[in-house]
Amino acid sequence: MATITVFGVPHHYQLTPEGKGPTLVFIHGWLLSHRYWQPIVDALSVDHPCLTYDLRGFGESRYQLDRYLPGMPAVAQAWGASTSAYGLGAYARDLAALLEQLDLGPVWLVGHSLGGSIALWTAHCYPQQVQGVVCLNAGGGIYLDREFQQFRQAGRYIVGWRQPWLAQLPLLPLLLTRMMVHRPLAYRWGRDRCLDLLQAHPEAARGTLLDSTTETEVHLLPRLVASLRQPVYFIAGRQDQVMNPRYVRHLAGYLQGDRPDKTAIIEIDNCGHLSMLEQPEAVTQAIRDILKAPLLQPERS
Repeated sequence: MATITVFGVPHHYQLTPEGKGPTLVFIHGWLLSHRYWQPIVDALSVDHPCLTYDLRGFGESRYQLDRYLPGMPAVAQAWGASTSAYGLGAYARDLAALLEQLDLGPVWLVGHSLGGSIALWTAHCYPQQVQGVVCLNAGGGIYLDREFQQFRQAGRYIVGWRQPWLAQLPLLPLLLTRMMVHRPLAYRWGRDRCLDLLQAHPEAARGTLLDSTTETEVHLLPRLVASLRQPVYFIAGRQDQVMNPRYVRHLAGYLQGDRPDKTAIIEIDNCGHLSMLEQPEAVTQAIRDILKAPLLQPERS
């Protein structure tokens, strides 16, 4: 992995330069890292340059508040989005700066879960850098107060009880091979999830969780999707208990233009919330099909 400084914070990234197709940029989800994209990158990097990186405060990208240069995209701020350093707009700003420094673009963004929301905000705030968006296990737009309160409470608990000695317990990686998935993952992925859980900076982990699940942020998602001029696609796991496909379909329903919903949403069977690990071949084929599809532009009055 290489390192590049973005707004004062070192970011770890990996760029595979092979391939002549559009560049693909992969954005991981909460408490994860770049490493979960490897099965997809191995398949797609033959035809496309692929960029994976760790979000600020996750994986190998350390987060140091005293070094970070705060700021927000003006468009996001005008919409009333969170101005926090952990907000979706701030992470979109990080990504846009990373792409500029690496001289990449316009690119296709592939975002998983939280990464899908970051991808949508990046496409909105920096349209000249983004050719299209693929949201993987990402949707929403409906705020259910009780459910979100429970989700935030569970997330705070997970962040709070982390201890370094947990990495020595073989039971925790085994447990993580079964969390949020339809079928158990290989043990190596449970071990990686354990390491990423323990490595995540507590402020970044809590901040992204709380800032991305406020009523305001959730209700901004449909408006965000409806505003995008780039093509946007959604890949959902039919057995996803974290992001139920009905919430994916709800958000996709705000897409503009003549494209039928069936071409904007791809559902994968026998698949939970970690599609890129549970069904890597199906996800890879879905992305290939998306990149071959006509680039339909939404109508504008």
